[in-house]
Amino acid sequence: MLVANRGEIARRVIRTVRALGVKAIAVYSEADADLPYVAEADEAVLIGPAQPAKSYLDVDAVMEAARRTNARAVHPGYGFLAENAAFARRVADDGLTWIGPPVEAIAAMGDKISARNLMEKAGVPVAAGTREPVPDADAAVTAGIGYPVMVKAAGGGGGIGMSVAYDEAELRKAFETARTRAERFFGNPDILLERFIERARHVEIQILGLADGTVVALGERDCSVQRRHQKVVEETPSTGVGPELRSRMLAAAVRAGEAVGYRGAGTVECLVDPAAQEFVFLEMNTRLQVEHPVTELVTGIDLVEQQLLVAAGEPVTFTEVEPRGHAIEFRVYAEDPKRFLPSPGDITVWEEPSGDVVRVDSGYQAGNKVTPFYDPLLAKLCVYGADRSQALATAREAVAAFRVEGPKTNLPFFTELLDNPEFVSGDYDTGLVDRMRA
Repeated sequence: MLVANRGEIARRVIRTVRALGVKAIAVYSEADADLPYVAEADEAVLIGPAQPAKSYLDVDAVMEAARRTNARAVHPGYGFLAENAAFARRVADDGLTWIGPPVEAIAAMGDKISARNLMEKAGVPVAAGTREPVPDADAAVTAGIGYPVMVKAAGGGGGIGMSVAYDEAELRKAFETARTRAERFFGNPDILLERFIERARHVEIQILGLADGTVVALGERDCSVQRRHQKVVEETPSTGVGPELRSRMLAAAVRAGEAVGYRGAGTVECLVDPAAQEFVFLEMNTRLQVEHPVTELVTGIDLVEQQLLVAAGEPVTFTEVEPRGHAIEFRVYAEDPKRFLPSPGDITVWEEPSGDVVRVDSGYQAGNKVTPFYDPLLAKLCVYGADRSQALATAREAVAAFRVEGPKTNLPFFTELLDNPEFVSGDYDTGLVDRMRA
């Protein structure tokens, strides 16, 4: 199986693939030749220079590597080509197995407007918003959604092209900025508007579409600790979701998966109003999520293994889902811990914490260079506890024990976060980091 990705996710997928007795094939750019995942694969193929467009996003180069190595399947990881319907179709057309959902599901969920409309039809709650692309700023102002309003790039992700407007002047400015960024980053200028939920929590549900057509929900993850609309900490279970709301959210996520004939691992993302204990659909990610380890820690289910079984048309290896305990993931980035700006450089020291209740999914080691060409994610530090207080105690010890020298990292921010009264209490929302950095 060829892993069409890099860094920590390639390394994590390769670990399970090899444990199952399948030959793991890595692809790498010239900038990534010395990264651990390249050495740990059974075979590795150079696919181009550092620039992603000439390597990891080059479909022809990736598929040529698959042909040369006699690959039988392709796992896309996350990012790059993972949610590219054309790439998934190319893999299938070339006679290989795609470790992911059907092409139709990827295409249906790839546009936020069509996804939103489809989910509403399937009975999944959605926020008040536009059902068609908003043509211009005048139409945005007269849409009648009310303030505050969230402006979104229909074809985007990663928080790019998203902003909140509280009045007409802000809405006009936000619309033009979002459209410019949407065209630049995604080649799609379409914009949608949704009513913004203040003091909301970002909660997602992990689903798995089985080979027999059944869709199951494996619990939720709270992703509310964010900077620039991008997640930095995730935990499960969510402290903002009560039992009754959790039940409704899991059922809605299953309906969402069934509506698109989902297969494999995917995530239904929602915004939650914790005061009202209500939720609305945000988007569906048709791939394995960065934060999947916390679900694995509380369920004992290897999601990559299940992806492979589903793709092979085989039954999964679990019979019921019973999450136990509490797990938290910290995304360790090479970035300034105050302004959260990327900080590339040579890693001179790399010392990971360890222990029975600590898991580190890392993409680097001492001697590696963090380049400016890719997302600056270095590793995912995950901790487990019988309850949240135990998980927090372990997290404090693990963060303190994680040493990275060379590039700046956001580890000092996590030390600060773990002493923050809002976060420690569990009563926080997506504005937490902004308040910490006011």
